[in-house]
Amino acid sequence: ISDSLVVCEVDPELKEKLRKFRFRKETDNAAIIMKVDKDRQMVVLEEEFQNISPDELKLELPERQPRFVVYSYKYVHEDGRVSYPLCFIFSSPVGCKPEQQMMYAGSKNRLVQTAELTKVFEIRTTDDLTEAWLQEKLSFFR
Repeated sequence: ISDSLVVCEVDPELKEKLRKFRFRKETDNAAIIMKVDKDRQMVVLEEEFQNISPDELKLELPERQPRFVVYSYKYVHEDGRVSYPLCFIFSSPVGCKPEQQMMYAGSKNRLVQTAELTKVFEIRTTDDLTEAWLQEKLSFFR
């Protein structure tokens, strides 16, 4: 049995959803939560949220299972400019099953490439996902 990482395909419907999400015109925060369908070896949509804060989003993530999130966030810069960065957040909690961990880790890069995202973050506990954390992460991008 080879130890190579399983790289899951991205569900075509999800690809289309991500494409539309990138060009959304709304100015509220929104999120797409995705999971790995183990049987189909595919990354699929789990849930979508409109008008959701980082703290609300955190409550939607399972504490013991990994998830992928694409988050459209209204970011107010120090100089008052507003932008809407798309953030990719890999929630990879301590204590989830190693095989699950591997499937998510193996599939992350393909999903990031598919969604064409550059702001890629990882959290090891859902409690890390806060407004302050996100703003700190985003402050490194100019």
